[in-house]
Amino acid sequence: MKHVGKFLLISLAIYLGITAVLILTDRPTSIVNADEPIAFEALTGADYDEMPDLQPYTARDGAELSYRLYESAHFPGNSEFPGKSPLLILLHGSGWHSMQFYPLAKELSEAGAATVVTPDLRGHGFAPETRGDVAYIGQLEDDLADLIAVLEVQFPGAPIIVGGHSSGGGLAVRFAGGEYGELADGFLLLAPFLKYNAPTTRPNSGGWAQPNSRRIAGLTMLNNLGIHWFDGLTVIQFAMPSSVLAGPLGGSATTAYSHRLNSSFAPRSKYGRDLTALTQPFLLVAGLDDEAFIAEQYKPTISQYTNSGSYVLLPNTGHIDLLTSPELTTFVADWLGNLATD
Repeated sequence: MKHVGKFLLISLAIYLGITAVLILTDRPTSIVNADEPIAFEALTGADYDEMPDLQPYTARDGAELSYRLYESAHFPGNSEFPGKSPLLILLHGSGWHSMQFYPLAKELSEAGAATVVTPDLRGHGFAPETRGDVAYIGQLEDDLADLIAVLEVQFPGAPIIVGGHSSGGGLAVRFAGGEYGELADGFLLLAPFLKYNAPTTRPNSGGWAQPNSRRIAGLTMLNNLGIHWFDGLTVIQFAMPSSVLAGPLGGSATTAYSHRLNSSFAPRSKYGRDLTALTQPFLLVAGLDDEAFIAEQYKPTISQYTNSGSYVLLPNTGHIDLLTSPELTTFVADWLGNLATD
């Protein structure tokens, strides 16, 4: 028995030693003169004069978080939800915030297709409590469930559609596979991030992401032992365009994430399990010129796990300009209308 205990202690020491080496030898370095792998002009050049102000809601830990509300102009109604527009919650991508959905949210709400809600996720936006970090892995899902609870009081009976772009789409998939998945009646996935090793992802998301892969591996090994003491360490940086950082919105960009935020903002490591839980109707839209993801791989990858979705690939459309594409608004509005009458 002594020998077994000694062997286990030695094995644990070796395991912890490996994690320490992985974590300490892969520290973040500054991205100097980074290329601009993803063009942001479609968003930074938009006119935000009529954008609704942020309004607060309180999360379960007492934190005050914010969202923008675009109320639907009208809705034709249906037998199940008479006179109720669907509530479409759109989750922004990595590094940015709720402003990215202004053109799409404005058009959908004015067309009466949905009441659109665009939160600034914890750790993001103009004045987060701690930029690029959350308190624990899974907190973004808890925050989203808390937001839904607030909205259900304000818009009783409205169907809930959870959507997101890029990492926000990944969070939507994670939400579907978690304890709150049944809160959503449908999902809208806009060029979603599935995982770094998914067939849909270009290497380092086309140059947008600079992960500290060894550090992530070491922290994941510690997490497997239930150790989360070091989850606040930075594990990924983003090549935010210098034109954005030097502009009037530069201070609102989030250019690095902790391990716990990075983990919270994507499907779980076995992303197929989250996709299998995606039994509600969903629409996936991506551009064929996406700089970060391989749009043609979405359907063959996701359809292995779920058959509840529809897929639209837009030609001559990149990762960011997807959000301002008139075709996107049309497809989403039509899909929401069909959901309401099914």
